[in-house]
Amino acid sequence: MVKKAVPDSTRRSTRSRRAIYDAALALVGEVGYPRTTIEGIAARAGVGKQTIYRWWSSKAEVLLEAFTDLSAQAAEAAARPGPEEGGQAGGQGENGIPDTGDLAADLKLVLRATVDELLDPKFDIPARALAAEGVVDEQVGAEFVTKLLEPQLQLYVRRLRSAQEHGDVRPDVDPRIALELFVSPLAQRWLQRTGPITHAYTDTLVDYALNGLAPRRPSGTPSGASPGGGPAAPARP
Repeated sequence: MVKKAVPDSTRRSTRSRRAIYDAALALVGEVGYPRTTIEGIAARAGVGKQTIYRWWSSKAEVLLEAFTDLSAQAAEAAARPGPEEGGQAGGQGENGIPDTGDLAADLKLVLRATVDELLDPKFDIPARALAAEGVVDEQVGAEFVTKLLEPQLQLYVRRLRSAQEHGDVRPDVDPRIALELFVSPLAQRWLQRTGPITHAYTDTLVDYALNGLAPRRPSGTPSGASPGGGPAAPARP
């Protein structure tokens, strides 16, 4: 007697969950958050509505988890070194951001990957829909920040703290505030479309954030003196 293969429920659940993720992200991009429904997601994914409610209690939970999964996939892809990076010293530290010992290079690498993600319609369209809904729906906005944005920002916090430990960042700097010098301008430009987002743009943000905007004094010039040796000009009110 030939034994019938027992269906793998784990594999089936994984396929269903993936189909639900894809359906949720596609729908919110096509019709917007308010018109996306559990019923629509279920129909698009080819599963029963009860299947979704078994795992999530609301469409917000479905979308946030789907979006978190999408971001995790993008981060994993960005973390895989290309052929030219095979011999690079350091690597993807436990903090989730490369720690090669060169803070500027590590931040530029991650922000360039973020630009690529933001320019990908698969990410851009649902991200904008969720971000827009988060502005008008306080609960959705809070969940978006708590479950998705803040965990990603904490990766920058840990990388900046590592830089502090190695003397590359002043010890009195608050990493959580410092990261906003390069993350927030990128987010604003992307959300409000105030200008193109490019690798060159994020590289410049990192340079400005790490080096500041004030003119640099030549080596040996005392504080309070002008580069030419005379007294510094008085500060403007």
